[in-house]
Amino acid sequence: MAGPSPVEAVNWADFRDHLSTADQQGRRRWLRPRQPQGAFYQARTCVSYLLLFIMFAGPFVRIRGNPLLLLNIVERKFVIFGQIFWPQDVAIFAIATLLFLTGILVFTGAFGRLWCGWTCPQTLLMEMVFRKIEYFMEGDSHRQRALAAAPWTPRKIALKAAKHLVFLGLSFLVGNTLLSYIIGSERLFQIVTDNPADHVKGLTFMILFTLVFYSIFARFREQACTFICPYGRLQSTLVDEHTIVVAYDHKRGERRARLRRDQARDQRRRAGLGDCIDCRNCVTVCPTGIDIRDGTQMECVHCTACIDACNAVMARIHRPPGLIRYASANGIELGEKLKLTPRIIGYACVLAALGGLLGFLLFTRPEVETTLLRAPGGLFQITPGGGINNLYLMKLVNKTSRGAPIELRLENIPGDIRVMGGPLWVQPESLAQTSVLVELARPRVTAATMRLVVGVYSQGRRLQTIKTMFIGPDPDLDKPN
Repeated sequence: MAGPSPVEAVNWADFRDHLSTADQQGRRRWLRPRQPQGAFYQARTCVSYLLLFIMFAGPFVRIRGNPLLLLNIVERKFVIFGQIFWPQDVAIFAIATLLFLTGILVFTGAFGRLWCGWTCPQTLLMEMVFRKIEYFMEGDSHRQRALAAAPWTPRKIALKAAKHLVFLGLSFLVGNTLLSYIIGSERLFQIVTDNPADHVKGLTFMILFTLVFYSIFARFREQACTFICPYGRLQSTLVDEHTIVVAYDHKRGERRARLRRDQARDQRRRAGLGDCIDCRNCVTVCPTGIDIRDGTQMECVHCTACIDACNAVMARIHRPPGLIRYASANGIELGEKLKLTPRIIGYACVLAALGGLLGFLLFTRPEVETTLLRAPGGLFQITPGGGINNLYLMKLVNKTSRGAPIELRLENIPGDIRVMGGPLWVQPESLAQTSVLVELARPRVTAATMRLVVGVYSQGRRLQTIKTMFIGPDPDLDKPN
């Protein structure tokens, strides 16, 4: 038996007490929205295909030999736009995280959940890939409901099985694409082509990723946005009366009433009726099953399907478009345009400051990070020639995918600096450790503790400047009494 219609009306006074995806007994109400059509839907389709192309092509794009994006949490290696980052770059990650969170505050405070409707991967894949396949195989919403209510015939079984096999194959593709952002496309290709017994762990992750995405797109669907994702719940703290949202113009639309063929607009106005003819097309196209006429709601993902549906109806009845549109609460109530509030200005200033700091850290980030510390417990040594030397331990982290010859030079005082074991070569994406001996002539040691400035060079180019301490005998002890 078919469940309740996904477009059942809810009362204006208590609609916030009910879930659009559950009936009064708490059972799942399966949503089968009508396929949207219109200018916004076409624009979203173009944006979606561009972003999906970037997502699927991303693991195979190389910048200076490095992937476009890699988030290898297991090996603690991260590549962003071809730049390799390691745990030593924790300050950059902290600033980038703060920048991201502040960007969400600014963007949501000004434009609401525009991200969810236009660029969120969940929305793009669900509405522009999986849902379109469902429309192609099962038809629009009325045919889907008829198919769901029909008895299980061989045709229905074959159609449902074919759809879910396609969904499973797409989930495998999506899951492995996202897995390649974690382990890299080369390693993923090796797992796919080699004997599965040699990559049990990798194969397990492939299966788990596939099942997770299949569950999301074949079962959870809009519940991933309304129940799992916390972003919608943050709306109440981030939006205000100046925020641009997908909104219903109740001043123009109320009171709602069906349109009679012989009824002109002036007649409706004199009767106290608005432009909304209560056709419910805005509800039937909503992928989360809400009625936008009830006001701003957590479940609204700003997909604009209701705008297209309402504009099409307004065109047919010769009314101006925009009964449902992008607008702020003050824009509808007071006719105000979008303006910068003190809160948005404050967030934007913080955002600009964090962006500047992040840019500074990125541009000043050394390709080879060097640590030079005196050997624990070591004292100075006096050489047969009268010089004084100190022993140091040096660690070098090569953050690039290229090997590099390393040379050390004293920058602030003449002296000799030698790397134990001969010339130093740091392998790409690796750590090198060695001992370094610094020797100064006795007259150069003017204090018991002196500061040394050491330049780290590779092929004549200075990569980094580091500071350390040099100890020697107290010169005052050598003075005659």
